[in-house]
Amino acid sequence: MPAVDTTIFTVMSVLAAQHHAINLGQGFPDFPMSADLINMTDEAMKAGHNQYTHMNGYPPLREALAEKVSFLYNTQINPDTQITITPGGTYALYSSMTAILRPGDEIIIFEPAYDCYIPAIELNGAKPVLIQLSFPDYKINWQEVKARVTEKTRMILINSPHNPTGAVLSKEDIDELRSVVKDTNIIILSDEVYEHLIFDGIQHQSILKYPDLLDRSFVCFSFGKVYNCTGWKLGYCIAPPYLMQEFRKVHQYNAFSCDTPKQVAIARFLQNKEAYLGLGNALQEKRDYFQQLMKETKFTPLPSHGSYFQCYSYKNISDEAEKDFAIRLTKEYGVTAIPVAAFYQSDVNNQVLRFCFAKQNETLEAAVERLLKI
Repeated sequence: MPAVDTTIFTVMSVLAAQHHAINLGQGFPDFPMSADLINMTDEAMKAGHNQYTHMNGYPPLREALAEKVSFLYNTQINPDTQITITPGGTYALYSSMTAILRPGDEIIIFEPAYDCYIPAIELNGAKPVLIQLSFPDYKINWQEVKARVTEKTRMILINSPHNPTGAVLSKEDIDELRSVVKDTNIIILSDEVYEHLIFDGIQHQSILKYPDLLDRSFVCFSFGKVYNCTGWKLGYCIAPPYLMQEFRKVHQYNAFSCDTPKQVAIARFLQNKEAYLGLGNALQEKRDYFQQLMKETKFTPLPSHGSYFQCYSYKNISDEAEKDFAIRLTKEYGVTAIPVAAFYQSDVNNQVLRFCFAKQNETLEAAVERLLKI
C-alpha cells in the first residue's frame, strides 16, 4: 500500500503528547467502564474460560445478541448462521468487503468517510466511488447516488450514526436506499458501531429493522463503543446466511476466534438492558455539556445527533487549511482535534474540526478553558 501514510489519528496524538495537549482527537472515553463487566470477565477467567471458543463466537453470546436484536428491532436472527463475533468493528467491516469484493468492483462510499474504508476497498482490488455529503448538514444526495450506480456497483457502504460528523440517517434515507438497490444485486455494508450513541429522541434506523435490506447486507457493530472499552477490540457482524458463509471463509483463516473470557462476560452483561439503553442519554449529556462550554468560544457548532463527536467550524477564527489549524491549535493552545478534511480523498477546506466529547467533565472544562484564549 505505497500510497497509504500514517493515519491522522496517530499524527495528532503524537503531536498532542509532545506538546502536553488535551487530546480530544481520538474517539475513546477517558472515564471508567462498568465495574460489573470487569468483574464478570475476572470470574470467567477464574472459571477456566481461557482457551479457544467457537470460531463464530461463544454460543451463549450469539444467542444473547439474537435476543437483543429481537427486543430492539423485532427481527429474528439465527445465532448459528447469521452472527459472527470479531476482533473489533473495523475487522468486521474489512472481512465483509473481502468476502464479496473482487478486482474491478465498485463500492459507493460517502465522504467524509472513516479512514479504514478506502484502504480496505483498494486492498481488495475494488474501486471506491466517492460521493460527498452535503455541507454543513452532511446529508446524502440520493439523486447523485442513483446517477453513480453502474453495472460494476457491487456494494454501498453506509455509516449511521456517522463518524466523523455525528449525522444520522432518517427513515427517508432508508426508503431512498431501498429504491436504489431494488432489482439489483448490490450488497449493503452498514457500519453501525455507534448504534446506541444517538441523541435528541432520534430512532436509530438500523438495517436490522428492514428484512428486505438485511437480506442483502452485512451489518457491523462494536462492543467497545457500547461498553466504553474500546481497547477490548471486540465486535460482531450480522448478515443473512448466504453472506455470512462467505464472511466466515475469511474469518476462519484470519482471526479464527476471539477473546474467550470477555465474550463470556458480555454474554452475561447483555442481560442488563439498561447498560446499553441508557448510553444515548448519558452521552447526550456529555455532548450538551460540551456545547454549553463551547458557546463562550469563537467556534460554531455543526449538527451532531450521534457518535462520540461534535464538529465545529472555525471560520470566525482563521482561513487556514484544516490540518494546519489543527496543528497550530495543538502547539499554541494545547488542545488537539481532528481536521475533518482528513476524511476526504480530495482537497477540502470547510474549516471544520472534529472534537471527541466522550470525556470526563474535567477534561472538557480544561480543554475549553484553553480554547477561550483564541
